[in-house]
Amino acid sequence: MPLKDAAMSAIEPKLLEKLEQLPPEKLAEVEDFIDFLANRLRRQAAFDRLLEVAPALEAAAAEPMSEDAATALVKEVRAERRARRKNQPPGASRP
Repeated sequence: MPLKDAAMSAIEPKLLEKLEQLPPEKLAEVEDFIDFLANRLRRQAAFDRLLEVAPALEAAAAEPMSEDAATALVKEVRAERRARRKNQPPGASRP
């Protein structure tokens, strides 16, 4: 989630000043940590969306899925997504 403009404006100078004091290898660590945080937020958002549909599945009397079946489905969806991205022209936006 991007920071609001006002919040970003308030912390940006402080962050830039601190980043300028770091050696290049530490900047790479900072970038990796930011990527880690962003990924964690995406995973949490996906989990939250999953929890939102749980009551609807229960109300529909949907049969529970085993962990193995869920893992297989996730792998299948990821493979389809990779195949679609591979067939997209460079620079095309992701779905």
